[in-house]
Amino acid sequence: MLGLPRRFDVDRGALQRAWLTETARLHPDRPDAPPDAASRLALLNECKGTVEDPERRAAALHALLGGATKEQDKSLPDGFLMEMLELRQQMEEEVASEGDTARRRWGKWAAAQRGEYIERVGGLFARGADAAVLKAIRMELNAWRYIERLIEQLDPAYDPQRADF
Repeated sequence: MLGLPRRFDVDRGALQRAWLTETARLHPDRPDAPPDAASRLALLNECKGTVEDPERRAAALHALLGGATKEQDKSLPDGFLMEMLELRQQMEEEVASEGDTARRRWGKWAAAQRGEYIERVGGLFARGADAAVLKAIRMELNAWRYIERLIEQLDPAYDPQRADF
């Protein structure tokens, strides 16, 4: 929809230019705007949001390349769940005793983990789209989602009753 190549590494400038060009072309106030301009603009904005977010971009690209969905393949690296459970317990204990200091420390740790996932997934996409690579990408995406949840839960305003997962 944005006319960008199907790649994980995205040129932010090209994304912005493509979005602005299409937004101007589809603007409902234009006399030559298509009848479905408003719905296409909404879809265009959703596409931009997906491309701007590395995790969503990776999941969308993975799907476009024919990779399994998270529902179809729930695989995780060996030992990952046990490691997450132990880290989660440690994090909760430290946040309970140290408060915001621990929350910030864990937030930095989680942000660094996010960066590592972005790098690893980007490297995998650069290798191609054969079945083995797509399987490895899905496993990384599944694990990455745990880190994203942890980041969400480190937010002091996080309310598990209103969580969307």
